[in-house]
Amino acid sequence: MLKLSKFLIPYKRKILFMLVMLFFQVSGTLYLPTLTAEIVNNGIVKGDIDFVWKTGCLMLITAILTAGISILATYLSISAFSAVGRDIRNSLFRKSQELSISEFNSFGPASMITRCTHDVEQVQEAYMEAIEMLLPAPVMAIAGLVLAFRKSTSLALLIAVSTFTICVLMFLFNARAIRLFNKLQKMLDGINRNLREILTGMRDIRAYNRELYEQERTDRVFENFSVLAVDVNRLFSFLMPLILAVMNICTILIIIIGGNSIGAGKMEIGDIMAMIEYAALILMNMTMGIMVFMDMPQAQTCAERIREVLECRKTQPHENEPEYSHLLGEKIRRLVFCSVSFRYKDADEAVLSDISFTAEAGKTTAVIGCTGSGKTTLVNLIPRFFDYQSGTIFINDTDIKQIPLVELRKHIGFVPQKSYLFSGTIQDIFRCGKEDATEEEMRHAAKTAQIDEFINGLEDGYKTKVSQGGTNFSGGQRQRFAIARALVRKPDIYIFDDSFSALDFKTDLMLRTTLKNEVGNAIVIIIAQRISTIVDADQIIVLDKGRITGIGTHQKLIQNCETYRQIARSQLREDEPL
Repeated sequence: MLKLSKFLIPYKRKILFMLVMLFFQVSGTLYLPTLTAEIVNNGIVKGDIDFVWKTGCLMLITAILTAGISILATYLSISAFSAVGRDIRNSLFRKSQELSISEFNSFGPASMITRCTHDVEQVQEAYMEAIEMLLPAPVMAIAGLVLAFRKSTSLALLIAVSTFTICVLMFLFNARAIRLFNKLQKMLDGINRNLREILTGMRDIRAYNRELYEQERTDRVFENFSVLAVDVNRLFSFLMPLILAVMNICTILIIIIGGNSIGAGKMEIGDIMAMIEYAALILMNMTMGIMVFMDMPQAQTCAERIREVLECRKTQPHENEPEYSHLLGEKIRRLVFCSVSFRYKDADEAVLSDISFTAEAGKTTAVIGCTGSGKTTLVNLIPRFFDYQSGTIFINDTDIKQIPLVELRKHIGFVPQKSYLFSGTIQDIFRCGKEDATEEEMRHAAKTAQIDEFINGLEDGYKTKVSQGGTNFSGGQRQRFAIARALVRKPDIYIFDDSFSALDFKTDLMLRTTLKNEVGNAIVIIIAQRISTIVDADQIIVLDKGRITGIGTHQKLIQNCETYRQIARSQLREDEPL
């Protein structure tokens, strides 16, 4: 919590003003028992009605002012700490955009959503409650005890012992609560992860009649969470009766001891009433402070989870940006891999080993290989979604690690293996690739990607709504939209990661024919499973278990590369020549 207090600094004036008002609120609240003693001792007991009216009016004014100050302090608290919550969420989102893919995956989407919503809300409420209730509690206790000691030393000591007892109970229960809340937050991540998986894979669940199995699995997750939540509530349900018992015992003892003091002529009735009010105010505020303090373990857990993201050590690639970065001022002529090797974090073996090849402008480089051979990993190294451990990748004559990420990626048109479309309109799809894309540029890219006829057939054309993920389009349509999104950018490097797999052979052929004229002098890298997609490539790279087993044209590889020959045979009829 303390490490996140930097988010409070912009609102320090508002918080300081709120603390001043809380001081006046505490002062007004503690002044009321004194007035109660006065009105009883000097008014009611002596029969002085004028004194009763005057003191009663003063009590009413004090109560109204105290209530007004309390309302204003609450308003400022909500205003300030809502802004703090907003700032923390913004920082979390910005940080999530800076993390590399491997670093982001170490947290997971479900956990990141929980941290940005529930965890931030818990921290925001904890700060607000700490200012409004936790901080006034010790001030109320100390000031109340001082006033109580002025009335009766013995009764004040009784209140002090009761307050100390409540504090001890609080700390004993707090140690156990922290461990439970840590487990609870992790289980909440698990619930979000489970629900996200089920909702995303609903179609597959129904296709394989797995509804009952998933229902049982979800019930187990919910049951485990509920059992732990019951343990937490059981802990607090045991604590609160103890606190109330201490408060009631204290009040009873004040009445007994105070009654004897009145009988002995040492105290007046009004003083006893004031002592009861002091005890009630002190113990009630301490109880409220304790309730807030009991929420602190959960807030502390949430704050720690937020801090893990905000202080995540950026191992790649943003933190390691060189001090003097290079800008790509000229057109990209070639892309060179020099003995590049890559291993995923905590993996036993390298995914790519000693990869070397050159992709030149105006030529198409295709990558093919068995599943798991490292094709997607290879192209993910170019825009630096991951950073390789050894070797070098050059663009022209510059190491890509010397190029700022924004500068590097604006020269790349990337079509991923799984086409994802953001919600909005079809126009927004194209403008995701190029913000200032004109209508003519969008139509040209759509025509090249073989999607223009489909768009023109829609009632709203380019203003047609796109659902989240593009789920209102087929797989082939989403792929063509993703290709068009890259084409409208007109980059120097095109990367197509198995981006034609959902297309029929006719559309695939037409797209590749128009694509060849469109990309011009750009570097084109295509990952494909179908030989027919890459048969005309200028060079084909064959990967097997993360190593290059062949480089060359289709005909050359058919003659010299057994791995490529096996892939070709698996896709052709027996009577069809290679």
